[in-house]
Amino acid sequence: MIFKDYYKILDLDTSKITMQELKIAYREAAKKYHPDANVGDTNAEERFKDINEAYRVLSDIKSKKKYDRMWNANVGKRKKSYQESNREKDSVFSDFFKMFFGNVEEKSEDLKNKQINKKKIPIKGENIETEINMTIPETFFGCEKKISLRTAQGKMKTFTIKVPAGIRNQEKIRLLGQGKAGINGGKNGDLFIKINIQDDKKFRLKGIDLYTDLKLTPWEAALGTRATIETINDTASVYVPMGIESGEIIKIPGKGYKDGKGGRGDLITEVKIIVPKELSQEEKELYQKLSRISKFNPRN
Repeated sequence: MIFKDYYKILDLDTSKITMQELKIAYREAAKKYHPDANVGDTNAEERFKDINEAYRVLSDIKSKKKYDRMWNANVGKRKKSYQESNREKDSVFSDFFKMFFGNVEEKSEDLKNKQINKKKIPIKGENIETEINMTIPETFFGCEKKISLRTAQGKMKTFTIKVPAGIRNQEKIRLLGQGKAGINGGKNGDLFIKINIQDDKKFRLKGIDLYTDLKLTPWEAALGTRATIETINDTASVYVPMGIESGEIIKIPGKGYKDGKGGRGDLITEVKIIVPKELSQEEKELYQKLSRISKFNPRN
């Protein structure tokens, strides 16, 4: 005779449980293995019967005490995997139950779960997850987006979602009740849409800071200048010190992405010195003159 570990069947690791903990464990296990959610799965049907048998024994104080004495002797602190035991065809109770708790008449409240396909436990539908790509300006200012998804019936359905201004990268928008349909009157699942914020040619997002390029001419970098930078929602003037090099950064506080608290990150500008590919005759002569008089050699 296989000893039935009712605690293991309900995914409980100890016999020291409260009635509330037992009820929660029972509901979760019953939902997972309910025949309506596992159509045609005979193993799930047997597991569901064992779950109800375990709950019937452990929810009664007297039968729980009797069972705990056997449990301590057979299992104790040693963990055993779930095992099914034999039961007569269409019987609610296993042979193990009948041996230790008597050949109970299967009627009235003892048969609440005998016709398990007739018992309708409301089961919430599964959630659905998808994701969409958005630009930095779209998420910075907020907007409405339309997405089309194929339903379980194979039909296309269009959803309009309101993307709040300043939503963070990888954050999810939840549409209540737009997931898979519930079972036996259970609520529909939800639709979760993950937002992927894409970098573009102008801005790159890292946390709440925005990165952009500050393109300078060789003479601006050598002499220093004041440059106007285009931010995501306005412009800013920055001082460029004399002799700045490519790769150096200039930080503009408070001109980055929204931080969700009413503030903003920083705009980080990376210097890139751009050399003209085409020169006028005069420009060429000036560069030639500079090459003759300058003693600067970056390779030394």
